[in-house]
Amino acid sequence: MTDPWVALEPGADPAERVRALHRAHEMFTEAGTVPRPVRDVVADSWRRSARAGVRPDGTADIELTDDDLGVLRAEHPLAHVMPLFRELLGTFACDGRHLLAVCDAQGRLLWVEGHASTLEQAGRMNFVPGARWAESAVGTNAPGTAVAVDRPVQVFAAEHFARRVQPWTCAAAPVHDPRTGRVLGAVDITGGDGLAHPHSLGFVRAVARAAESQLALLGPRRPEAREPELTALGRDQALLTAGGRRLRLSRRHSEILVLLSRHPDGLTGDELLCALYEDESVTPVTLRAELARLRQVLGTGLLASRPYRLTVPVASDAAVVQRRLAAGAVTAALTAYAGPLLPTSQAPEIVRLRRRLADGLRAALIACRDPDLLADWAHAPWGEDDLDVWRSLASARPTAATRARLAALESELAAPPSRGRPPGTARRYG
Repeated sequence: MTDPWVALEPGADPAERVRALHRAHEMFTEAGTVPRPVRDVVADSWRRSARAGVRPDGTADIELTDDDLGVLRAEHPLAHVMPLFRELLGTFACDGRHLLAVCDAQGRLLWVEGHASTLEQAGRMNFVPGARWAESAVGTNAPGTAVAVDRPVQVFAAEHFARRVQPWTCAAAPVHDPRTGRVLGAVDITGGDGLAHPHSLGFVRAVARAAESQLALLGPRRPEAREPELTALGRDQALLTAGGRRLRLSRRHSEILVLLSRHPDGLTGDELLCALYEDESVTPVTLRAELARLRQVLGTGLLASRPYRLTVPVASDAAVVQRRLAAGAVTAALTAYAGPLLPTSQAPEIVRLRRRLADGLRAALIACRDPDLLADWAHAPWGEDDLDVWRSLASARPTAATRARLAALESELAAPPSRGRPPGTARRYG
């Protein structure tokens, strides 16, 4: 199976592909249609670039200079792993007449280093520190697109949206905060057509993962400034990390914090009652007592009322999964998914959120047909009886073991219902 994130499949003629891509790019800029051999990831990026108003003849703007750039570099988390980037990619860049580049989550280049003559050439198109290379600013390019879709990606020659960039080829991978899963930026290698090799994408992906591992070991520089974090996937009792404390919450308090973290403007008492309790006879007095106990657990200043709301943003692992799914980053979403949201909760709104998150993720897995991702879900506790996923896995990777498991599930589905399970259903996955 050809990797859609690699620019050239084995055996492809780079020169012929460049000519075909130039023709396709001209057709898109003139008629808005994307013919073959343009990859889906590139076609989607071209369309986003056009919707953002990017001009094919435009170039990147330099947004940060001198002191502003220095301050951002000093304060940015990726500054801690620049020695690692230089060790792993710097020599490769210099020896191969390539460039090592690192951008932030907004696509602004923080560092661009490498071979002197290549740096000079790149400067003519403003591929320099302080320039904004977000996809929405300059169109399809590896660091900007990697941040936009939250996936490692290669961009070859005329796959670039801006004509001035089309002589170049680049490969980039996003780097995430190991605590929250948020994209911090991307690491990129930029140079000639030789970078279209699959090894380049694998190399830069491995460098990004190594950087994330080092960031996890380093830990935060200022723990007191950390945003509160809520971990609620795969757990009946959520964990809240805030103010240097790690709190294990009761089930009801877990439900309340999950809901309030999703509604920064707050919820009224009536809205919380409907979201939390199936039993309509539960009174506002009961809810107020529960919120008073939660306020004592959290301490002063975090929970406000009228409406009930959190006074500071609280990051949650469920939100990370949703954000990655929305960006089409299925692998990253599955990596962050530690299990169903508060799996035994029966609060109506939690049940709805849990099902929507699981359904969205499994639908994305089935659509992408990646056998490794499907297998990860199918062999997890919440996916072991997921008939649709097993069918997709058997289609994508028809091994004897997969076919046997699918046959057993289909047999179970056709059998008379056992006690406690409705007919024609398997164990729930979310």
